[in-house]
Amino acid sequence: MLDLLRARLAQGARTVPLPVASSGLPERFRGRPLLDPAKGGEACGACARRCPSEFLTIGPDGRPRLDIGACLFSPEEAAACEHGAVRYTTDYRLAASRREDLTTAGEAPRLAEALAERSRRLFGRSLRLRSVSAGSCNGCEAELVALSNVVFDMARFGIQFVASPRHADGVVVTGAVSRNMDLALRKTYEAVPAPKLVIAVGACAINGGPFRGSPEVLNGVPSDLPVDLWVPGCPPHPLTVLDGLLRLLGRIADGER
Repeated sequence: MLDLLRARLAQGARTVPLPVASSGLPERFRGRPLLDPAKGGEACGACARRCPSEFLTIGPDGRPRLDIGACLFSPEEAAACEHGAVRYTTDYRLAASRREDLTTAGEAPRLAEALAERSRRLFGRSLRLRSVSAGSCNGCEAELVALSNVVFDMARFGIQFVASPRHADGVVVTGAVSRNMDLALRKTYEAVPAPKLVIAVGACAINGGPFRGSPEVLNGVPSDLPVDLWVPGCPPHPLTVLDGLLRLLGRIADGER
């Protein structure tokens, strides 16, 4: 027993502190993508056509743009630009309050903002969330489960998943929202007492992900459900989800990176 206690003391704390100045994630981690338009120029049109998703597009002004919400964070997406204009960083901070904030022409995306003061007073410093897997591959769900382990421990911030939507403050949606899950998602949303939040987690919930365009999916959360937080990733890292939730609650200051 003494040996076990000594070993545990030697291991120290395993829980990641938040917020952190540096993610400490390995170089191979694919986080926030960067775009250098100077390296692509007019050739970016061909690069966008080679991209396996709608991640790299050409805007109305003819300039290349990155849609982080549509990004699958695959090496093929970055390699689509043969001029090296696209690369991934290890920055896990990606969540945004508005869908349009996930589109960038090279500048850093605008991160999630805190809820209005009245909403924050109602929710307090905690959140109870009901997860709805609406046609997912279960990759995002695995990362959501990891939020409760000793490393990320979201319960220390007063954030928990609950079994009943009637006990929840909001709904966390994963998956491209299959037609078979559309009604279940809407009934879950209706069962959550007002005021309530909707959080779209993962490329599928935001944009349809790799299933976009399939006749069997709705390409993400339906437009008539108001989304309060968009969390990109395929799947998002637990730190990305936590960072977004804490910004939503005002626990990380607006604009703090």
